[in-house]
Amino acid sequence: MMTEHSMGANTSGSTAPGAAMDRRIERKATPWWRRKPVMIAALVIAAVVLIWRFLPAAGSTDIAATNIETGDVTRAAFDDYLPVRATVTPRVTTLVGVLSGGQVEKLLAQDGQMVAEGQPLATLANPQLKLDVLTREAQIASQLGGVASEGLGIERSKLDRAGQVAQAEYDLIKARRDLGIRRQLHDQGFLSDAGVKSFEEEAAYQEKRLAQLRSGTATEARITATQSARLSDTQTRLAGNMAAVRAGLEGLTIRAPAGGRLTNFVIQPGQTLKPGDPAGQVDSEGSWKLVAQVDEYYLGRVAVGQKATTSDGARLTVSKVLPAVKDGRFQVELTFDKAPTGLNRGQTIDIRITLGAASRAVVAPVGGWLEAGGNAAFVLDPDGAHARRRTVRTGRRNPEQVEILSGLNPGERIVISNTASVKGDILNIR
Repeated sequence: MMTEHSMGANTSGSTAPGAAMDRRIERKATPWWRRKPVMIAALVIAAVVLIWRFLPAAGSTDIAATNIETGDVTRAAFDDYLPVRATVTPRVTTLVGVLSGGQVEKLLAQDGQMVAEGQPLATLANPQLKLDVLTREAQIASQLGGVASEGLGIERSKLDRAGQVAQAEYDLIKARRDLGIRRQLHDQGFLSDAGVKSFEEEAAYQEKRLAQLRSGTATEARITATQSARLSDTQTRLAGNMAAVRAGLEGLTIRAPAGGRLTNFVIQPGQTLKPGDPAGQVDSEGSWKLVAQVDEYYLGRVAVGQKATTSDGARLTVSKVLPAVKDGRFQVELTFDKAPTGLNRGQTIDIRITLGAASRAVVAPVGGWLEAGGNAAFVLDPDGAHARRRTVRTGRRNPEQVEILSGLNPGERIVISNTASVKGDILNIR
């Protein structure tokens, strides 16, 4: 009985086989951050952030920080000067030209030699020119001979007229003397009235003849004076023509037009030269000037009379401004107040042209941002992540600074790189 009771108890107090392993386990709740809607929302937000971060806003441009340069706007002393590199050239250069063409026969000077004014430099040969000169000389000499003959005829006519007047004067004197004698005889009763009358008529005739000759002589003198003046003028012109013809032969000798150093004298014996061809030049020795090419931006600011200095302290004055612009530059000439020694033609010298007095101003560094005209600049935000375009007005410049007239304030920082190609008004600096 006990066995049955025990068995009954065991049967009633135990579970079925495998009941312990099939016990139900409660599932843990999913964290909120792992829930699907939350994850989808997070992905959307991340995508929006990435798009905002890597896609520029409308009207903005992305640029790497390493690709730009920046500079500070400050209030500082502004030195108004212009540095240029100038070339030493002779103050006066006189070209050596060829007056009469021909073949170079002989060189009488060498390139680089010091020459005096009028010194022969070379001789030319031109047989045809010599023949032409001789022919024209003969023609002019013949014309001069004709002028001389006309002059001689005028003088002979004067002498003839003077002889006629002298003869008439003598005849009048004789007629009056004879008349006086006849009147004395008439008064003494030795001669009748008829005998005196013929002598009175003779004397009257001689007086009238002398008066006519003197009147004709005066008229002829006026005419011959005009003729003589014309002949003299013709003779002078012919003599000038003769000198010019002979100068043609003188032109076969090339001479130095001024004293100085002969340069670019590269003609050779046997070379044929035409009238007007350059044969070289004579440079003033010891008298120099500087020639500089200046950016066209300074065309209205560089003027005659402004002062300049070299790196060695030599003082100069702007003597000439040539306003013609070529390749964006114009030419300026400067003369030394006191020329230094040891200069050579073609030597380059760094100089500073003073454009105005130094003064304090709002300034910014120069850079590529000025190449677009300098009327706008990108100003950095305080965090340096963005730069915004701002209209500015610039004034004077030097190689390091540009004067800011409006649009920027001291303490601000701007992009000084070239931003001409930037589209929009905002730079996103990455």
